[in-house]
Amino acid sequence: MREGKREGAIENLTEMKKPIRKHTDLNVYNRAFAAAMKLFELSKSFPPEERYSLTDQCRRSSRSVCANLAEAWRKRRYPAAFISKLSDSEAEAAETQTWIQFSVESKYLESEQARELYNEYDSIIGMLVTMIKQPENWKL
Repeated sequence: MREGKREGAIENLTEMKKPIRKHTDLNVYNRAFAAAMKLFELSKSFPPEERYSLTDQCRRSSRSVCANLAEAWRKRRYPAAFISKLSDSEAEAAETQTWIQFSVESKYLESEQARELYNEYDSIIGMLVTMIKQPENWKL
């Protein structure tokens, strides 16, 4: 297991011991939100011609990780719906990683900034996978 995935699994287990009343109490949500905001700030320096393409795609997919997590949380009484929305969130996180790669190759992001963000999304994906594999731990 890669370090980021192991770290995510451990944080999910720790998190389950304290009461979580809303999606904003989830560590994975807060990390995804912070990563999306960091990507938003970094994308402000992308060239204007990327406004409706790469910039928009980065922002949309990173924000969608959080939005899908919020939806999943509200649907957790229905395991199939919960897993489906978590899966959507996982897919959006992976899509964000793809846009980060394009940003580096296009010379819009520095490699170190991109590596940190990419690794953070690896951890987020690991946490989401843990939730997907153990939906019973998140029931009402």
